[in-house]
Amino acid sequence: MYPIVRKEVLADKIFLMEVKAERCAKSCLPGQFVIVKTDEQGERIPLTICDYDAQAGTVTIVVQAVGASTERMLRNIDKMEAFQDFVGPLGCPSELCLEENLEETKKKKIVFIAGGLGTAPVYPQVKWLHEHGVEADVIMGSRTKDLLFFMDEMKAVSKNCYICTDDGSFGFHGVGTAQLQALYDEGATYDQCVAIGPMIMMKFVCLLTKELGLKTIVSMNPIMVDGTGMCGACRLVVGNEVKFACVDGPEFDGHLVDFDQAMKRMQQYKTQEGRAKLALEEGDTHHGGCGHCGGDK
Repeated sequence: MYPIVRKEVLADKIFLMEVKAERCAKSCLPGQFVIVKTDEQGERIPLTICDYDAQAGTVTIVVQAVGASTERMLRNIDKMEAFQDFVGPLGCPSELCLEENLEETKKKKIVFIAGGLGTAPVYPQVKWLHEHGVEADVIMGSRTKDLLFFMDEMKAVSKNCYICTDDGSFGFHGVGTAQLQALYDEGATYDQCVAIGPMIMMKFVCLLTKELGLKTIVSMNPIMVDGTGMCGACRLVVGNEVKFACVDGPEFDGHLVDFDQAMKRMQQYKTQEGRAKLALEEGDTHHGGCGHCGGDK
């Protein structure tokens, strides 16, 4: 069992849990994720790592209640004492947060765009960079003020933190792309952008940054289901190559991701009939992120 040492409701349907998982805490890096399971009957849920403390042996996750399992977690948050399974770190860490890339990273002017729950996986990257002498700008976006979280934490580790809301209830009135365009209109320039949030948000960020000539990395964690490459849910096309977000990513060059195909496939994958149709259409590439599972054979 993996004890939950801290839990907090951050916003409507969004909650935080700090979990005692010593081996994971000592090995993880920003950009990676874990798979959690509440009990024997629980669903396996892939969640990005929001923070970690190697010395304390803890890993922090931020969860949004969007399905039955996460809704059950939120409803029972006061009673939950531990996870039965807590597996990780999984996936590839952010290239910006690797010691071997640090000298090149220090030469870059970086902006992060965090949309909604994307604030959670953006935070550890910005924190890691801050701790290694790299100051980055952050644009935090949300539909409304009540859904914002980690504002103080993000401001503490970023050079500039721009808050924007779709409805204008707090900060800049508009979406993250509008805030980025406004910064460029004022004369700002960047060498690299990292955008993490809903699929549609990342798509429109990439459309803008392509016009700006700004290299952009996105995280495809929203399409992960199994998290180990066996289910085929997170299959996507990146630069005309088939990739699996959970084992090849979750981060990719945003200008190479076929967002329309990924979003259409994500909707189709939700039904048994849709999965069967995808299996027929995609043939040998439908499964196989792990390279060994054999799909439905």
